[in-house]
Amino acid sequence: MNIIEDTKAERTFDAIVIGSGMSGGWAAKELCDQGLKTLVLERGRSVEHLKDYPTTTMDPWDFPLRTQLPADVVKENPIVSKCYAFNDTTDHFFVKDNEHPYIQEKPFDWIRGYQVGGKSLLWARQTQRWSKYEFEAPARDGFAVPWPISYDDLAPWYSHVEKFVGISGNRDGLEHLPDSEVLPPWELNCVEQHIQEKIHSQYPGRHVIIGRCAHLTQPQEIHLKQGRGQCQARTLCERGCPFGGYFSSVSSTLPWAKRTGNMTLQPNAVVHSILYDETSGKASGVRVVDALTKETTDYYAKIIFVNAACLNTNLILLNSRSSRFPNGLGNDNGLLGRFIAFHNYRGNITASFEGYEDSYYYGRRPTQAFMPSFRNVFKQETDFLRGYMSAFGAYRQGWWRGTDKIGDDIKKELSTPGPWEVSMMMQGETIPKFENHVRLSTDQTDPWGIPQLITSVGYDDNDEKVFRDFLNQGAEMLEKAGCKNIQQIDTGWNPGLDIHEMGGVRMGKDPKTSLLNKWNQLHACKNVFVTDGACMTSVGNQNPSLTFMALTARAANYAVEELKRMNL
Repeated sequence: MNIIEDTKAERTFDAIVIGSGMSGGWAAKELCDQGLKTLVLERGRSVEHLKDYPTTTMDPWDFPLRTQLPADVVKENPIVSKCYAFNDTTDHFFVKDNEHPYIQEKPFDWIRGYQVGGKSLLWARQTQRWSKYEFEAPARDGFAVPWPISYDDLAPWYSHVEKFVGISGNRDGLEHLPDSEVLPPWELNCVEQHIQEKIHSQYPGRHVIIGRCAHLTQPQEIHLKQGRGQCQARTLCERGCPFGGYFSSVSSTLPWAKRTGNMTLQPNAVVHSILYDETSGKASGVRVVDALTKETTDYYAKIIFVNAACLNTNLILLNSRSSRFPNGLGNDNGLLGRFIAFHNYRGNITASFEGYEDSYYYGRRPTQAFMPSFRNVFKQETDFLRGYMSAFGAYRQGWWRGTDKIGDDIKKELSTPGPWEVSMMMQGETIPKFENHVRLSTDQTDPWGIPQLITSVGYDDNDEKVFRDFLNQGAEMLEKAGCKNIQQIDTGWNPGLDIHEMGGVRMGKDPKTSLLNKWNQLHACKNVFVTDGACMTSVGNQNPSLTFMALTARAANYAVEELKRMNL
């Protein structure tokens, strides 16, 4: 291995953060705010706010295929091309299938974004808190190890994050979906309000709300200090927002950390492994392979935050081997890489709606109507474990509807709104299982000499039951709300396409059954913290990014205090 030789002092920092996305950006912000000299390592290229959003102001006719990708690009990328956001306006933010190989033991669509900002440039921006019922569920229902923290432990950190990020929504007063610190909400349209009223009247305990999302509907002083402005409801978010209207680490946390003077950001830095010092019993640093030159460099720090996104975090820890940890850093119990879980998106329902033909809606909206889970929330009540959150939207058919007219007739028809349609989707909780895991290949490496990751993650009977219940309950609710032509659809989505993979380095109270303690520290290596999706003990049915950010802020502030006490 060709190690670049320079002075160790120049490669030594107070903290190293691996990853610059959703949680990595928050680790950088909190550590830098507290005065720590922090190195942020990103395996992808540099992306700067405003400067590196090449398609953000382009119109469809500015693209050769009106935003669609050429057939050969789709053929060469059978995995990433399944992602809803992958097209000619965004392909530069996505990992291409052949550039970063992995091995699918079971079908798993691993969607990745390797650049500064990671997938925070591409996320769907939906933000809901967990309630006490999500944190208590594993201990109550016995499907995973108990969480070592409660909702009360995380609630102040939810508030801390929400105020900085900017979350639009209502204060809905729901015990099982706690209120956030919110900006003014987006509005339901007339058909969505009609469905909301029907569900509320006919299904006590089921609630329809406008989705809470990370969009600045009314920027506050803290957002203006970040250099961000009001969301313009363009819904071109995956291209990068020139207004900073939605939250990404590129527009928010990373620039904030940079302004402290404490952050060093290094793109094109592929992390090979974490270095372990046998004498001190701590991690001493990180080994990095330059993405372009393939040269290897070691960096050193007192604390290390691993925020490479769930599966890459598992990969790095599995590859961090030493005589003390022959099976991966902190892996005394052999559970590293195990209990991978995700969100089940297989269910979709479409319907038509007659009425409100004299009504339309204006502009675009970056969120939908949401229905928090109503299954097995307060107690076990079905023949399956846990439940699902639902999202739906109503819209009028537009220019895309089929027609056999030509000339003035087609112009007239397409300028008139078509009938109302409704689309509903599920986001189901899956149960962490030992069999669902990732591991390292023993004979295949990537272009940087790092073992390829093997994914062995699939559905089970519980997932099938949850999926069927959503189809039946969703169809019933839409029918009672007056919808017609209801179609129940199995999307056939593989695990991974939800882009909500979690677990493998789970938190827990007992080192025999978990990898991390209540502060997201490795039980067996206290100066290494994991706060991205890999740390999750269970997955809930809410969108997870807000919880990742809150866990990161909490852990980073704890790490600083422990460092001051000389405990790390």
